[in-house]
Amino acid sequence: MEKGTNCFPTCHTIFLAWTWFLLLSWCCTGAEITCRSCSSPSPSWPSSSSRLRQEQRPPPPPPPRGLRSWPGGRARGSLGAAAAAEPVPGAEPVSGAEPGGQAGPRGAALRAAGAEGGAPGSRGPAAPRTRRSTEGRRALPAGGVGGVPAAEGQRGGRAQPRGPPEDGRAARPRGAEEPRLSSTTFALTGDAAHNQAMVHWSGHNSSVILILTKLYDFNLGSVTESSLWRSTDYGTTYEKLNDKVGLKTVLSYLYVSPTNKRKIMLLSDPEVESSILISSDEGATYQKYRLNFYIQSLLFHPKQEEWILAYSLDQKLYSSMDFGRKWQLMHERVTPNRFYWSVAGLDKEPDLVHMEARTADGHTHYLTCRIQECSETKRSGPFSRSIDVSSLVVQDEYIFIQVTTGGRATYYVSYRREPFAQIKLPKYSLPKDMHIISTDENQVFAAVQEWNQNDTYNLYISDTRGVYFTLALENVKSSRGLEGNIVIDLYEVAGIKGIFLANRKVDDHIKTFITYNKGRDWRLLQAPDTDLRGDPVLCQLPFCSLHLRLQLSENPYTSGSISSKETAPGLLVATGNIGSELSYTEAGVFISSDGGNSWRQIFEEEYNVWFLDWGGALVAMKHTSVPIRHMWVSFDEGRSWTKYSFTSTPLFVDGSLVDPGIETQIMTVFGHFSLRSEWQLVKVDYKSLFSRRCTKDDYQTWHLHNQGEPCVMGERKIYKKRKPGAQCSLGQDYSQTVVSEPCVCGQGDFECDYGYERHSNNQCIPAFWFSPSSLSKDCNVGQNYWNSTGYRRIVSNNCTDGLREKYMAKMEKCPGKAPRGLHILTSDGKLVMEQGHNATFIILMEEGDLQRTNIQLDFGDGIAVSYANFSPVEDGIRHVYKSAGIFQVTAFAENSLGSDTAVLFLHVVCPVEHVHLSVPFVAIRNKDVNITAVVWPSQAGTLTYFWWFGNSTKPLITLESSISYTFTVEGMNTVTVQVAGGSSLIQDTKEIAVHEYFQSQLLSFSPNLDYHNPDIPEWRQDVGKVIKRALAQVTGIPDEQILVALFPGLPTSAELFILPHKNTTERRKSSEADLEQVVEILFNALNQNLVQFELKPGVEVVVYVTQLTLAPLVDSSSGHSSSAMLMLLSVVFVGLAVFLIYKFKRKIPWINIYAQVQHDKEQEMIGSVSQSENAPKITLSEFTDPEELMDKELDTRVMGSISTIANSESTKEIPNCTSV
Repeated sequence: MEKGTNCFPTCHTIFLAWTWFLLLSWCCTGAEITCRSCSSPSPSWPSSSSRLRQEQRPPPPPPPRGLRSWPGGRARGSLGAAAAAEPVPGAEPVSGAEPGGQAGPRGAALRAAGAEGGAPGSRGPAAPRTRRSTEGRRALPAGGVGGVPAAEGQRGGRAQPRGPPEDGRAARPRGAEEPRLSSTTFALTGDAAHNQAMVHWSGHNSSVILILTKLYDFNLGSVTESSLWRSTDYGTTYEKLNDKVGLKTVLSYLYVSPTNKRKIMLLSDPEVESSILISSDEGATYQKYRLNFYIQSLLFHPKQEEWILAYSLDQKLYSSMDFGRKWQLMHERVTPNRFYWSVAGLDKEPDLVHMEARTADGHTHYLTCRIQECSETKRSGPFSRSIDVSSLVVQDEYIFIQVTTGGRATYYVSYRREPFAQIKLPKYSLPKDMHIISTDENQVFAAVQEWNQNDTYNLYISDTRGVYFTLALENVKSSRGLEGNIVIDLYEVAGIKGIFLANRKVDDHIKTFITYNKGRDWRLLQAPDTDLRGDPVLCQLPFCSLHLRLQLSENPYTSGSISSKETAPGLLVATGNIGSELSYTEAGVFISSDGGNSWRQIFEEEYNVWFLDWGGALVAMKHTSVPIRHMWVSFDEGRSWTKYSFTSTPLFVDGSLVDPGIETQIMTVFGHFSLRSEWQLVKVDYKSLFSRRCTKDDYQTWHLHNQGEPCVMGERKIYKKRKPGAQCSLGQDYSQTVVSEPCVCGQGDFECDYGYERHSNNQCIPAFWFSPSSLSKDCNVGQNYWNSTGYRRIVSNNCTDGLREKYMAKMEKCPGKAPRGLHILTSDGKLVMEQGHNATFIILMEEGDLQRTNIQLDFGDGIAVSYANFSPVEDGIRHVYKSAGIFQVTAFAENSLGSDTAVLFLHVVCPVEHVHLSVPFVAIRNKDVNITAVVWPSQAGTLTYFWWFGNSTKPLITLESSISYTFTVEGMNTVTVQVAGGSSLIQDTKEIAVHEYFQSQLLSFSPNLDYHNPDIPEWRQDVGKVIKRALAQVTGIPDEQILVALFPGLPTSAELFILPHKNTTERRKSSEADLEQVVEILFNALNQNLVQFELKPGVEVVVYVTQLTLAPLVDSSSGHSSSAMLMLLSVVFVGLAVFLIYKFKRKIPWINIYAQVQHDKEQEMIGSVSQSENAPKITLSEFTDPEELMDKELDTRVMGSISTIANSESTKEIPNCTSV
């Protein structure tokens, strides 16, 4: 983790955004480079969300990720949904600022390696953007000053007076000339309207500074004007280069190669054109190249200056090996921010790319390939299973991924490119979210939000391989930045390993804690003994302490709320307060010269404090809303300050750039003189502050300690510092460490091992869920294993001897154990598998000799396999099921000491594709109706059926495809069925007309209709409507009393339903007589061949009544004796007819049985045009009233004879889901 304040260690680029604010008074303050002369609040710029949120107005394209590199190239990662979104252009990519706090707390809320630049690549040194406005981010206390508040929890303390630090501090004698630093000012004339700027100055023996200013239109969401400026004299003068890049070219971003600062890349605004401009001479000349895609972000190779990865707005990844002159497509579906260059010493090929991408199966996978060999066949998948979206993190020696099954996330890690291992957190941590904070020093620091946490995270620290994690600190404060990223209040002190600061939530109060041994022990910060005036501060631990804001600077031109430096070990500067908890409304600036053991207050208001001369001096500039012309310099670690003027005219300061000019002792201040003036660039040369180079007599020694204990992380370290008051220059070759020797190992050098917890007696005891013997589960008889004592030495701790022998793990012989804790599961955690696909089974065993245990696996379909040991099954056992069903998969493990068994029930399904709901057109009220769902394919395995009737909101659920239902309401009733099989869900809906009684009649047609019958549901529905209209037109009978249903198959036939009038059901007797009259009218029209219709020009079709039967009046009541006698005779006749048909059916080609009609009906679902039918063709013969049995059989026979004339026997079958 980086400890400095700069976002770019090798190339410092500033992005200044100017949004005019109109205020009644100068009250703008902010955490970014801002203009104190702001005129009106800038519009709220939405951050583009990585997955969930999207503005209605299309946001401007997000900036390249190179705009947010991490100091020192240290990459940071986050797993899962926590991946942060890119900000829109012009919006400062700050995160997690609290009211009254500094902007940009990078802290420990860290994203994927490479996503922020750095290892293993740099996203480009283009700088973060900022607004020229200062409104809204930082809220100063009333009056514009903020001293140390009265310490909450003090006993007998009094409020401390407040005042500006210059009052009474290094006061200048009356009449003396004011000290002034050498400076020059340059105005970017003509760019007053431009509201954004990007500044690049690498320092590093270069006098060239590049500035790109832009006019960003918030309404259009694009850049409309731009200017490019270049200085060759450290910022004294600038030359405008618009003519060299093209007067009509509108530029949007500036990039610099991290390995060769002379190579510059400019991107044009995609709203105008898609092109890049390349310079190889530090921006003096440019070559323009047009692109066929729009760049969203760039990732530069950490070693090869010509190699670049480009991510496009349409999620495609491109590569270039000639610094952007030619591009090659690598993959079309890459997750934003989840692609990484190879890491030297770990990956075999330097041009290898790690990426997270969607494959053809729609799942997200971790893939690798070389930039010139990334075709489908050349890609490899180091992790065989699919992973969660935005979870891949490649960082230093580690690769992290996340897989969620059953709503629970599982995390995996690969150390030094070894096979992935599951990360082991305490058993019941049950993480909701996980962020990789640091992978420094061969150890992983992670923040985990557990199941019972909402706004806090627990800190965990791992072993060297990153597999076993132990708790370091609970309930660390978190917040969400403006970009949607998670910010963890954790800070690692630069220059001294093992020292961390964290803000922890204790009883709803946020308190600052410090550790000197990587999280083993934490304590509160001791408040200063005196205030700025020398008065004692009454603040007693643990009721009162010092609390600090732990937000790193988001941008390189502000110091952030806390800062330290590698070249100044032990020196910390932070904004905070004294009291019972952390406050964001009142704060001062505090400094520690001994690594956080003791603190002094240096300012009562908020100041930006930077390190000069590699930490040998400090420079401070007040964070205020009014124009200023002074800065403060200290040569004695903040004990005294000297005020210097750096400009003759007060300047609304937007920010300062310090680090690039350390070697040349030049800093640049950015700001504006008035409300609408141009950008003012003030070059400050502070060489005159140092009278000479330091000699050995200018140094003194400092012993690192932890509250007097000289051993920190197992070492005694002595540093040399410049003596207070010595105004000499340290120089780049300054060495801080004088002595470093190991200490004897004590109890504080060891932390509890995985599965152990520290108790009040300072002993590590196994947790209730942990069995120490489980650590030997992978151990085989005849081998050795390391048996933990419950302790492990803190990683990077260099202690020797002492308790090391007692606490170190002991090598023991592997014990022989019977198999225990045998588990069987599928590779993806699912219990449903599609037929014909590979099912991969994973066998796990908690205890037992893996090399001497036989394994048998019975797949449940008659096939079983056996293995002599676990070696062949480590990657899973694959099997393909050729049929659908529920299979009992059994694993059996046995050795000479015992055996164990595990069982899994696997559902193998064939995805259902179509469902046809078979229902009668008409049903009788209060009579059961059989309803069937016919599914294709027929052998789809175990299915679940959901039935909805009428307006019901709760379905009936069955495992059978048929259901019996009674309709109680007359009229049209809706029936809906949903069929669920595996991951598929299909539906069909039909309507049933429900009445007290009705009549029906079979219809036939002139033979010419068969020639035009395609035998599909849509055609039958349309023709049925035509017949209905023809009947109504000829007879004058209302449409609602007629229903016509055509049957599948040839010859074409239909059933006519005559329904009672809607308003006559209460007048039963008269209604029945009316219905008889309607039937007689229809029959007369049909018998006289009056009912006909034109199918197409020249094709007239005549509708006939099928002779032999007229279905009697269907009634739910009893007492029709004469009808009963006729029906009895009909039964005898039908029986004789059935016998004759059976005996002579081969000799009577026009006769077939009802089952054939049913078979034709089932073929509805495999028609060539549609697989569903809105109106099923179910006749009256399907009703179950015993009283109507004879009529049913008679209708059945007639229907069969009509619908199977001349080779009507079909050879079609509903296909089964079987593998050949």
